[in-house]
Amino acid sequence: MAKNLFNHNVQLVPLNIKNAEQSTFRMELMNIPYLLYEVETLSTGEKIVINKPGGKRSWGRLSRNDFMVFIYSPDNEGLWLISHPEILEDLKLKYQADKKETENIIYGLLDVCNGLEPDNVIINRKLKNITGIETEKLLKIYKWIWGQEDCNYPTAEGRWLSMNAILAEFNLKKE
Repeated sequence: MAKNLFNHNVQLVPLNIKNAEQSTFRMELMNIPYLLYEVETLSTGEKIVINKPGGKRSWGRLSRNDFMVFIYSPDNEGLWLISHPEILEDLKLKYQADKKETENIIYGLLDVCNGLEPDNVIINRKLKNITGIETEKLLKIYKWIWGQEDCNYPTAEGRWLSMNAILAEFNLKKE
């Protein structure tokens, strides 16, 4: 019986690279572009993109429903794999600059965590940009990071692990 056999719906993209000597073949393989799904476009022109599978392993097996979330900058082809600590640090800097607006942004994140679309949350809460990462970017990136966490931890807290940590960090309660 085959090990590491997965059954999963895939979309194939044809790729044809002829065999060659080691360094030439390696370079051809290294030049294969990333294949990502564009899921959001930001007002800055940047894009939220995901790839699946993301490479996470659970109990030694590839998690077939895992994906990775990046912020893609078409201008310089940059892919930013933003982390929870980076976002938390940004929120702390925002809090120092404007406590009230930062709390409003955090409650906007809570709205997104509860399933509302980021664009609607920005309008309804009249969210503003203050220092650091743009508010739109924070809400839209977390929408997809939380989807990733829900897929990775379907029987656990999923998105609520990080959302509850943010609320606790700023001593805020769920509205």
